[in-house]
Amino acid sequence: MIQNNYQGALQNSINSGFNSKSTAKDVINGIDLTGKIAIVTGGHTGIGLETTKTLASAGAIVIVPARDTQKAKKNLQGIANVELESMDLMDPESIDAFAEKFLTSGRPLHLLINNAGIMWVPLRRDIRGCESQLVTNYLGQFQLTAKLWSALKNANGARVVNVSSLGHQMAPFNFDDPNFLQRKYETLQAYGQSKTASNLFSIELDNRGKEFNVRTYSLHPGSIGGTELAREASIEMFQKMGFLDADGNILPEIAANLKTIPQGAATTVWCATSPKLENIGGVYCEDADIAPLVNNESIGISGVELYSLDKLNAKKLWNLSEEMTGVVFQI
Repeated sequence: MIQNNYQGALQNSINSGFNSKSTAKDVINGIDLTGKIAIVTGGHTGIGLETTKTLASAGAIVIVPARDTQKAKKNLQGIANVELESMDLMDPESIDAFAEKFLTSGRPLHLLINNAGIMWVPLRRDIRGCESQLVTNYLGQFQLTAKLWSALKNANGARVVNVSSLGHQMAPFNFDDPNFLQRKYETLQAYGQSKTASNLFSIELDNRGKEFNVRTYSLHPGSIGGTELAREASIEMFQKMGFLDADGNILPEIAANLKTIPQGAATTVWCATSPKLENIGGVYCEDADIAPLVNNESIGISGVELYSLDKLNAKKLWNLSEEMTGVVFQI
């Protein structure tokens, strides 16, 4: 039996029974999370908020760390079983402080949903000089997961879910210049490599963590309308990509393929809770099932690139991530 997903060995549909139209409510149906503890980064907006609502409705206690706690408090108002904490993924000390507070509580962590992400942003750097999309979309999740590892192991059956993107197809990980110090900054290249990094991290973490009963998944939630992901993007950028017409209106064929927020959160919730994934991990998922490998027909539409499932790249990135964050991830 194949034990890991290096080179996409496990990237085959398992006929989940769900599809692109399935919602988070559909995939959680019949699943009881009473007594489970979850952390959802970015769990107060967009598909993160839908994920928080769905897990909480199934009985889980959901902890939402947020940079803007006032905004988060307003958005989470009225949802039972939710705890709000402060954390900024661009601030390494903030990540450490949040993790330490959770560990001090002595609670196990059953679900870690690394959902928070940014896109379409201009060049920004953190205090270490690291590019902001790489930090928010990947290095922050690496550090947070590492710091919470003991709580994940103590759950005796935990899952880490990293929200990636079809955007990983835009770029492999650039080991020579990940922070755009020598090359011209291109926002979609930065986004693409950050999501490729998330996929590589997922496959390596699953392989290292499975003996401790911690499984890891990455996923593409779909193209979704109504989120805040594009809040810094210009109309010209969307026109250049063929999403908007000359007047700034979304093209009908684009609008027809957009998911709703409940549909967008479905794959995250499925990865976090599906019994069908009990003995499989390290896979990249979409439409609440395991995604296929990219082929000539699916590129730009669906599927996962082999370069984001490569064994050597995954191990190389793990070591580089420890160097860049200064965090030794002791499994």
